[in-house]
Amino acid sequence: MGTVPVSVFIVVAFVSVVMRRLSFVNGAAIPSTVDGPFKPVTVPLDKSFRGHAVDLPDNDPRVQRIVTGWEPEQIFVSLSSTHDSVWISWITGEFQIGENIKEMDPKTVGSSVVKYGRWRFGMTKKAMGHSLVYSQLYPFKGLQNYTSGISHHVRLTGLKPNTFYYYQCGDPSIPAMSDVHYFRTMPASGPRSYPGRIAIIGDLGLTYNTTSTIDHLMSNHPNLVLLIGNASYANLYLTNGTGADCYSCAFSDTPIHETYQPRWDYWGRFMQPLVSKVPLMMIEGNHEIEEQIEKKTFAAYSARFAFPSEESGSSSTFYYSFNAGGIHFVMLGGYTDYNKSGDQYQWLKKDFAKVDRKVTPWLVATWHPPWYSTYTAHYREAE
Repeated sequence: MGTVPVSVFIVVAFVSVVMRRLSFVNGAAIPSTVDGPFKPVTVPLDKSFRGHAVDLPDNDPRVQRIVTGWEPEQIFVSLSSTHDSVWISWITGEFQIGENIKEMDPKTVGSSVVKYGRWRFGMTKKAMGHSLVYSQLYPFKGLQNYTSGISHHVRLTGLKPNTFYYYQCGDPSIPAMSDVHYFRTMPASGPRSYPGRIAIIGDLGLTYNTTSTIDHLMSNHPNLVLLIGNASYANLYLTNGTGADCYSCAFSDTPIHETYQPRWDYWGRFMQPLVSKVPLMMIEGNHEIEEQIEKKTFAAYSARFAFPSEESGSSSTFYYSFNAGGIHFVMLGGYTDYNKSGDQYQWLKKDFAKVDRKVTPWLVATWHPPWYSTYTAHYREAE
């Protein structure tokens, strides 16, 4: 298939873009950001969308559990480090919340399986992965604890570039398989090869503004979505489900910053129509910290998403890299050590050393709060 110029539309994000070299597609130069501003080529944003930052209630049909038994839900596609591999993620079983809960055993569902192929009725390939459960526990009487359903992550390999694949996920031995979904792989890396459109969003939440933002995004038919931190905003709630726009303003006397983890499940269900077919790449933000017992943090973030950390040489879910055509993306962590002596800095030096600007002329770095900033809302937050 032919390639088209990259067009990137930004909904909400903290983004740092480094474009040090002019690229060409179909003989035409891709301009740098300093040559702009340019007339948008995406569907215009309806300004009437704004002003509706009211959370979706838990009885909204878009956040309800509609599967039964061990059928998969909250199905996500994410990328590996190169075009020939993707991750498929999903959740089975129901979460538990209360003072007395018991973690499910991932072995309850015998296997994590994805059947896939290039034709809807020819899904002859099969891949298997791993599963896990996480909990959000509080050491204070009266607070409700949470344990998740079973998260499954399966990596598909040997894929062709810029190609549609159909897939089903679940456990065929029960049987409990999903409906048929599809995704499109990224173009092969090269100076004339790019995804058609990349959506960059952040501070998404689960409000009526979220619904209009995602509707707007989907109307522009992106090939890839970057979520630069702050997904569900579950940490704006007490464990009993009471929420507020400003946690510290409304709940200043709580002994620990509580969360209402079911908001993550609501968010995953709402997002499935998009992210079951368009790859989503996530990096942590401040609303993913979610401190719990023994000062554990980022439990939901690390369990619910698949990251190409190992494939990109990273030892952490907080930072990783991947290619999308002629673009090398570096997803950096603002909530882990970024000093020169730290693992992230050392990994980043090695990652940059592997970048061939003749193959990936565009280098894009993203993170939620910049490492060095005087912005008071995030100033020295990770420290």
